[in-house]
Amino acid sequence: MSQEAAITSFKKFQESWIDQLRNHLNHLRSVQNHHRNSATGDEERLREAVERVMEHFREYHRAKWATTEKDVIGVMATPWASALERSLHWVGGWRPTTLFHLVYTESSILFESRIVDILRGFRTGDLSDLSPSQFRTVSELQCETVNEENAITDELSEWQDDASDLVMGTSSDPEQRIRRLAEIVHRTDDLRLRTITRVVELLSPLQQAEFLIAAAELRTGVAGWGTSHDRRRSSEV
Repeated sequence: MSQEAAITSFKKFQESWIDQLRNHLNHLRSVQNHHRNSATGDEERLREAVERVMEHFREYHRAKWATTEKDVIGVMATPWASALERSLHWVGGWRPTTLFHLVYTESSILFESRIVDILRGFRTGDLSDLSPSQFRTVSELQCETVNEENAITDELSEWQDDASDLVMGTSSDPEQRIRRLAEIVHRTDDLRLRTITRVVELLSPLQQAEFLIAAAELRTGVAGWGTSHDRRRSSEV
Protein backbone atom coordinates (compact mmCIF):
# COMPACT_ATOMS: atom_id res chain seq x y z
CA MET A 1 0.00 0.00 0.00
CA SER A 2 1.35 3.43 -0.97
CA GLN A 3 1.71 6.25 1.54
CA GLU A 4 -1.19 8.15 -0.03
CA ALA A 5 -3.40 5.07 0.03
CA ALA A 6 -2.49 4.42 3.68
CA ILE A 7 -3.55 7.93 4.71
CA THR A 8 -6.75 7.73 2.65
CA SER A 9 -7.57 4.38 4.25
CA PHE A 10 -6.99 5.73 7.75
CA LYS A 11 -9.13 8.78 7.00
CA LYS A 12 -12.04 6.47 6.13
CA PHE A 13 -11.31 4.40 9.23
CA GLN A 14 -11.32 7.57 11.35
CA GLU A 15 -14.75 8.62 10.08
CA SER A 16 -16.19 5.16 10.72
CA TRP A 17 -14.48 4.98 14.11
CA ILE A 18 -16.07 8.23 15.29
CA ASP A 19 -19.52 6.99 14.18
CA GLN A 20 -18.98 3.73 16.06
CA LEU A 21 -17.78 5.66 19.12
CA ARG A 22 -21.11 7.51 19.16
CA ASN A 23 -22.90 4.12 19.12
CA HIS A 24 -20.74 2.82 21.97
CA LEU A 25 -21.43 6.05 23.85
CA ASN A 26 -25.20 5.63 23.52
CA HIS A 27 -24.94 2.01 24.67
CA LEU A 28 -22.79 2.96 27.65
CA ARG A 29 -25.26 5.68 28.67
CA SER A 30 -28.12 3.18 28.46
CA VAL A 31 -26.30 0.61 30.59
CA GLN A 32 -25.29 3.28 33.09
CA ASN A 33 -28.89 4.49 33.45
CA HIS A 34 -30.08 0.91 33.92
CA HIS A 35 -27.45 0.37 36.61
CA ARG A 36 -28.48 3.56 38.44
CA ASN A 37 -32.20 2.85 38.28
CA SER A 38 -32.02 -0.85 39.07
CA ALA A 39 -32.56 -1.86 42.67
CA THR A 40 -29.62 -4.24 42.59
CA GLY A 41 -27.57 -2.68 39.78
CA ASP A 42 -25.81 -4.64 37.07
CA GLU A 43 -22.05 -4.21 37.43
CA GLU A 44 -21.23 -7.08 35.08
CA ARG A 45 -23.15 -5.48 32.22
CA LEU A 46 -21.50 -2.15 33.08
CA ARG A 47 -18.04 -3.76 32.94
CA GLU A 48 -18.83 -5.28 29.55
CA ALA A 49 -19.94 -1.90 28.17
CA VAL A 50 -16.79 -0.24 29.51
CA GLU A 51 -14.62 -2.94 27.95
CA ARG A 52 -16.33 -2.40 24.59
CA VAL A 53 -15.36 1.27 24.67
CA MET A 54 -11.79 0.49 25.76
CA GLU A 55 -11.39 -2.06 22.97
CA HIS A 56 -12.63 0.59 20.55
CA PHE A 57 -9.84 2.92 21.73
CA ARG A 58 -7.30 0.10 21.41
CA GLU A 59 -8.53 -0.60 17.87
CA TYR A 60 -7.91 3.06 16.98
CA HIS A 61 -4.35 2.94 18.26
CA ARG A 62 -3.60 -0.31 16.41
CA ALA A 63 -4.81 1.25 13.15
CA LYS A 64 -2.89 4.47 13.74
CA TRP A 65 0.27 2.55 14.64
CA ALA A 66 0.10 0.66 11.32
CA THR A 67 -0.51 3.88 9.38
CA THR A 68 2.39 5.63 11.14
CA GLU A 69 4.68 2.83 10.00
CA LYS A 70 3.71 3.57 6.39
CA ASP A 71 3.60 7.40 6.44
CA VAL A 72 4.53 9.18 9.65
CA ILE A 73 4.65 12.58 7.92
CA GLY A 74 1.07 12.10 6.73
CA VAL A 75 0.00 11.06 10.23
CA MET A 76 1.57 14.17 11.75
CA ALA A 77 -0.33 16.32 9.23
CA THR A 78 -3.65 14.66 10.29
CA PRO A 79 -5.53 15.49 7.05
CA TRP A 80 -8.60 13.67 8.41
CA ALA A 81 -8.98 16.16 11.28
CA SER A 82 -10.85 19.46 11.28
CA ALA A 83 -9.07 22.78 11.77
CA LEU A 84 -10.37 22.86 15.34
CA GLU A 85 -9.01 19.41 16.11
CA ARG A 86 -5.61 20.25 14.64
CA SER A 87 -5.46 23.41 16.76
CA LEU A 88 -5.81 21.19 19.85
CA HIS A 89 -3.35 18.52 18.75
CA TRP A 90 -0.07 17.66 20.40
CA VAL A 91 2.20 15.36 18.34
CA GLY A 92 -0.62 14.28 16.04
CA GLY A 93 -3.37 13.79 18.61
CA TRP A 94 -4.86 14.77 21.94
CA ARG A 95 -2.65 15.53 24.93
CA PRO A 96 -2.85 12.70 27.53
CA THR A 97 -3.04 15.08 30.49
CA THR A 98 -6.42 16.24 29.13
CA LEU A 99 -7.85 13.13 30.80
CA PHE A 100 -6.91 14.32 34.27
CA HIS A 101 -8.62 17.66 33.73
CA LEU A 102 -11.65 15.64 32.65
CA VAL A 103 -11.61 13.60 35.88
CA TYR A 104 -11.33 16.70 38.07
CA THR A 105 -14.01 18.59 36.13
CA GLU A 106 -16.53 15.75 36.12
CA SER A 107 -15.86 15.01 39.79
CA SER A 108 -16.40 18.67 40.72
CA ILE A 109 -19.61 19.02 38.68
CA LEU A 110 -21.12 15.83 40.13
CA PHE A 111 -20.00 16.71 43.66
CA GLU A 112 -21.81 20.07 43.48
CA SER A 113 -24.97 18.45 42.12
CA ARG A 114 -25.04 15.78 44.86
CA ILE A 115 -23.52 17.64 47.77
CA VAL A 116 -26.64 17.29 49.94
CA ASP A 117 -26.60 13.49 49.69
CA ILE A 118 -22.83 13.40 50.26
CA LEU A 119 -23.10 15.59 53.39
CA ARG A 120 -25.76 13.21 54.70
CA GLY A 121 -23.25 10.39 54.40
CA PHE A 122 -24.86 8.78 51.37
CA ARG A 123 -22.25 7.17 49.12
CA THR A 124 -23.05 7.87 45.49
CA GLY A 125 -20.35 5.58 44.09
CA ASP A 126 -19.81 7.84 41.08
CA LEU A 127 -17.09 10.35 40.19
CA SER A 128 -18.37 12.74 42.85
CA ASP A 129 -17.40 10.06 45.38
CA LEU A 130 -13.71 9.61 44.58
CA SER A 131 -11.81 8.43 47.64
CA PRO A 132 -8.69 10.17 49.02
CA SER A 133 -6.68 7.19 47.78
CA GLN A 134 -8.09 7.58 44.27
CA PHE A 135 -7.37 11.33 44.23
CA ARG A 136 -3.81 10.63 45.37
CA THR A 137 -3.29 8.04 42.65
CA VAL A 138 -4.76 10.35 39.99
CA SER A 139 -2.41 13.12 41.13
CA GLU A 140 0.63 10.82 41.05
CA LEU A 141 -0.32 9.52 37.62
CA GLN A 142 -0.81 13.07 36.36
CA CYS A 143 2.71 14.03 37.49
CA GLU A 144 4.18 10.97 35.75
CA THR A 145 2.29 11.78 32.57
CA VAL A 146 3.36 15.43 32.59
CA ASN A 147 6.98 14.33 32.87
CA GLU A 148 6.59 11.94 29.94
CA GLU A 149 4.86 14.61 27.86
CA ASN A 150 7.70 17.03 28.55
CA ALA A 151 10.31 14.42 27.58
CA ILE A 152 8.49 13.72 24.30
CA THR A 153 8.18 17.45 23.57
CA ASP A 154 11.93 17.87 24.10
CA GLU A 155 12.66 14.91 21.83
CA LEU A 156 10.42 16.30 19.08
CA SER A 157 12.04 19.73 19.44
CA GLU A 158 15.46 18.14 18.90
CA TRP A 159 14.15 16.37 15.81
CA GLN A 160 12.71 19.63 14.46
CA ASP A 161 15.95 21.53 15.15
CA ASP A 162 17.74 19.26 12.68
CA ALA A 163 14.91 19.26 10.12
CA SER A 164 16.77 21.64 7.79
CA ASP A 165 19.22 18.85 6.91
CA LEU A 166 16.31 16.66 5.88
CA VAL A 167 14.60 19.38 3.81
CA MET A 168 17.81 20.47 2.05
CA GLY A 169 18.88 16.92 1.32
CA THR A 170 22.07 17.15 3.37
CA SER A 171 21.06 14.52 5.93
CA SER A 172 23.41 11.53 5.94
CA ASP A 173 20.57 9.10 6.64
CA PRO A 174 17.10 10.57 5.84
CA GLU A 175 15.34 7.24 6.33
CA GLN A 176 16.72 6.99 9.84
CA ARG A 177 15.54 10.55 10.53
CA ILE A 178 12.00 9.65 9.42
CA ARG A 179 12.19 6.46 11.46
CA ARG A 180 13.09 8.50 14.53
CA LEU A 181 9.98 10.65 14.02
CA ALA A 182 7.85 7.50 13.76
CA GLU A 183 9.31 6.30 17.06
CA ILE A 184 8.35 9.61 18.68
CA VAL A 185 4.78 9.30 17.40
CA HIS A 186 4.58 5.67 18.55
CA ARG A 187 5.82 6.69 21.98
CA THR A 188 3.21 9.44 22.13
CA ASP A 189 0.35 7.17 21.11
CA ASP A 190 1.50 4.57 23.63
CA LEU A 191 1.34 7.24 26.34
CA ARG A 192 -2.19 8.20 25.27
CA LEU A 193 -3.48 4.63 25.43
CA ARG A 194 -1.55 3.83 28.60
CA THR A 195 -2.92 6.92 30.35
CA ILE A 196 -6.58 6.26 29.62
CA THR A 197 -6.10 2.59 30.58
CA ARG A 198 -4.49 3.45 33.92
CA VAL A 199 -7.16 6.04 34.75
CA VAL A 200 -9.94 3.54 34.02
CA GLU A 201 -8.22 0.85 36.11
CA LEU A 202 -8.23 2.97 39.27
CA LEU A 203 -11.98 3.70 39.06
CA SER A 204 -15.03 1.66 40.05
CA PRO A 205 -17.31 0.35 37.25
CA LEU A 206 -19.78 3.25 37.60
CA GLN A 207 -16.94 5.78 37.73
CA GLN A 208 -15.37 4.14 34.68
CA ALA A 209 -18.62 4.53 32.76
CA GLU A 210 -18.98 8.20 33.70
CA PHE A 211 -15.37 8.94 32.83
CA LEU A 212 -15.54 7.20 29.44
CA ILE A 213 -18.86 8.89 28.64
CA ALA A 214 -17.23 12.27 29.31
CA ALA A 215 -14.15 11.32 27.26
CA ALA A 216 -16.25 10.05 24.34
CA GLU A 217 -18.50 13.12 24.45
CA LEU A 218 -15.43 15.35 24.30
CA ARG A 219 -13.95 13.39 21.38
CA THR A 220 -17.16 13.22 19.33
CA GLY A 221 -18.18 16.77 20.27
CA VAL A 222 -14.91 18.32 19.11
CA ALA A 223 -14.95 16.23 15.92
CA GLY A 224 -18.57 17.13 15.13
CA TRP A 225 -18.25 20.83 15.92
CA GLY A 226 -14.96 21.08 14.01
CA THR A 227 -16.39 19.38 10.92
CA SER A 228 -19.47 21.64 10.95
CA HIS A 229 -17.27 24.71 11.31
CA ASP A 230 -15.10 23.66 8.35
CA ARG A 231 -18.21 23.12 6.19
CA ARG A 232 -19.57 26.55 7.06
CA ARG A 233 -16.24 28.15 6.32
CA SER A 234 -16.02 26.38 2.95
CA SER A 235 -19.54 27.46 1.97
CA GLU A 236 -18.66 31.09 2.70
CA VAL A 237 -15.66 31.11 0.38
